[in-house]
Amino acid sequence: MDATETEKIYVAVGYDIVDGFQTLSWAMKKWNSHPCSIVILHVNYNTSKKYVPTLLGKLPAKGASEKILERIRKHEQRIIQKLLSKYIALCDNVPAETLEVEKFDEPMEKRTIDLIHGLGITKLIMGFSFMKPSLKSEVDVNGLFYVNQHKPPFCELFVIFGGKQVTPRVKNDEIIMEDDNGFKIASMRDKINCIDWLERMFFDKTIDTQHRSSCAPSSSSTNFEPYLNQNEWKFSFQEIENYAQELMSLNLEEGSSGQDNHVSHFNPIEPYVKERNSSNNMSAAENIDILKDKVNEAYRTIQLKRKEDEANWERHEKAEWAIYLCNRREEELEYLIKEEVTRKEELRKDLDAEKEQFHKIKMDIEDSKKKLSLVAEQQSELLNRLHIYTLAVPQAETKLGKALAEKTEMLMEMDGLRKQRNAMNRSIEFFQRKRCHKNECRLIEKGCGLREYTKEEITLATQNFSEQMRLKSDGNWTNVYRGQINHSTVAIKMLNHVPDLSQLDFQAKVRNLGKIRQPHLVAMLGFCSEPKCLVLEYMNNGSLEEMLFCKSKNRVLSWRDCIRIAIEVCSGLGFLNAAQPKPIVHCHPSPSKILLDCNLVAKITGFGLHGCSEECNDNSSDMKAIGVLLQNLLNGRRNLVTMDTEACFDEIGEQWPFDVARDVMGLAMRCMSMNCEPNGEMSITRVVEELNEIRKKGDDMVAREGWRNINGGNVHGQDSTHVPSVFICPILQRIMKNPHIAADGFSYELEAIEEWLQSGHDISPKNLKLKHKLLTPNHTLRSLIEDWQGKRSAKVAN
Repeated sequence: MDATETEKIYVAVGYDIVDGFQTLSWAMKKWNSHPCSIVILHVNYNTSKKYVPTLLGKLPAKGASEKILERIRKHEQRIIQKLLSKYIALCDNVPAETLEVEKFDEPMEKRTIDLIHGLGITKLIMGFSFMKPSLKSEVDVNGLFYVNQHKPPFCELFVIFGGKQVTPRVKNDEIIMEDDNGFKIASMRDKINCIDWLERMFFDKTIDTQHRSSCAPSSSSTNFEPYLNQNEWKFSFQEIENYAQELMSLNLEEGSSGQDNHVSHFNPIEPYVKERNSSNNMSAAENIDILKDKVNEAYRTIQLKRKEDEANWERHEKAEWAIYLCNRREEELEYLIKEEVTRKEELRKDLDAEKEQFHKIKMDIEDSKKKLSLVAEQQSELLNRLHIYTLAVPQAETKLGKALAEKTEMLMEMDGLRKQRNAMNRSIEFFQRKRCHKNECRLIEKGCGLREYTKEEITLATQNFSEQMRLKSDGNWTNVYRGQINHSTVAIKMLNHVPDLSQLDFQAKVRNLGKIRQPHLVAMLGFCSEPKCLVLEYMNNGSLEEMLFCKSKNRVLSWRDCIRIAIEVCSGLGFLNAAQPKPIVHCHPSPSKILLDCNLVAKITGFGLHGCSEECNDNSSDMKAIGVLLQNLLNGRRNLVTMDTEACFDEIGEQWPFDVARDVMGLAMRCMSMNCEPNGEMSITRVVEELNEIRKKGDDMVAREGWRNINGGNVHGQDSTHVPSVFICPILQRIMKNPHIAADGFSYELEAIEEWLQSGHDISPKNLKLKHKLLTPNHTLRSLIEDWQGKRSAKVAN
């Protein structure tokens, strides 16, 4: 085969003979079918330059002579050459050569990268012990990882451990070795395996025998494992025993021969002196023979001394080997002792933890027993209470019957008191109207004089037009201020914003308004020319708009109050329409223009200052406004977007009797009809008469059927015509469309309760604590409401 086709494989091995054999065996297995040559890389650390091995351990080399250092270097070189020759022999028929790598001051991992670049290595098989500077050193896992990370792309690196390929990885900030199956291998090998090759080096005969028997061409890379797996400590122990017996026999021989040699060698010069004295009497030939004998004897002595020296050197090496094995065994025993101490400490900690856990479980069992006994006592107590309550049920039923009878009597008494209250209310209204009529007459008789106030009086009354004195209507600022004049509360309406109002027009309008006096029209008490403003009587309860539409108001108007307010508004509008010499049409009698005093008496404001359009010159606009007002009073809604009677009935609260609400709705629809003409049948006077009849009808119904029958009613009954209380939202006081259950157990309209919760309330409208803000749809109540509305709509249609 051509040499260019032979691939060169570089195998890096260290001092560990076992690791070296396994690395070479793996390489020959992998490239068994490819022509290749092997270059064995071996690092020469040359440790004898710094340290010298002695019986006391390693000592600095500067304390030894050059002769001793030279002997140590030659000894180390012989060991390395012997090791490399075994590596070469293992390669068998594969071409192999060795390359000794000189170690410099730079780290070994960087030296390895330089070798890869310098030699152009494409295949590098690195043994796990290659970077160990000595037998007792630990494997540099970081160095292996560095070489794997920084090797050039053209180089393939194979790290071998235990005859298997491993890969260095980083896991949990720690560099580990994993094989192909993902099993983790220790980052450093045990101390026992770090110096195996030195131990086996002393069994040269065994190694050579095993190696020669395993170096057959067909099995040169696989049959040396029985030697590697033998129990080396049995051989070591036996060798140490043999060496000890040998030392003892040598000591005995030296002791027996020492005495004889002591006499013979006590004075080695004396025989030569005697022979020197006697040689003077001999001839020259005899002297030459004697000298030849002496030279031969000296030569034999030199040979003997050389053999003794070699024997001593061999004994010295065996002694060092025995000391090394003993030191190694000592280190292993210390390591095992430390491991045993650590294991005992961990077991002690585990035992303490188990004891603590056992104690905790024991305490939990005792607590559970106490709780169980307490529950048993509570159960016994509850059973006793249940027995007592069972015996008390008949007595409670008797008391309940008596309470129901008393309730019936109280309801009858309440009906009587309610009738008396209605009669008293009618009397009060009669006397109020009579008093208002007297006051009106008295003011007319006095000429209805108006007082003109100065600018300083107006500024002082309004506290220099302070925002605190400014009035709001449904949350919006108005041009009306609350003031104090002569210890009386008045309302001051500013007219500076009115365009095209000259001083002459202002004086004329003031004179005209000053002549208008009616109980249900807001009276004007005075005026101020600069700034232009009117001083009016103050209405304590604000506008009807706030009373109907503002959700923050806790007071709700009853159906009698609503009808009375409608009658009072019609009275005021009728007075304006009948004014002479020219009727006054209000044009916009909305709820915001209707004010309520402390007795909820309605008075109209905002008339006579603004001219109406040509379309509103008659009272048709006021008639339509009365119809809208009746619907506002009936269902409490601000904007009317439909004329559907059924939809309007759905908005009615429980305070309206059904028949009364139906008549009011019919009247409102007729007032809002576009066919209403000034000379038609409908007029304000006719509206007042019908409202009085509706109120009388409602009073008679209450007196006849009682309030319970009007407010109650069976949900599922065929004759149910009034709104059940459970259908009414406690916040909006109208029938719910999308009822949801809050944390207090009551149902509310979804929009109302969400607004309530978003405002930061932790107490429900029923004054109950809210544990959470979750809302649950009440589908059952919703279906009942829809069923009830369907039956009610059918009845209205009939």
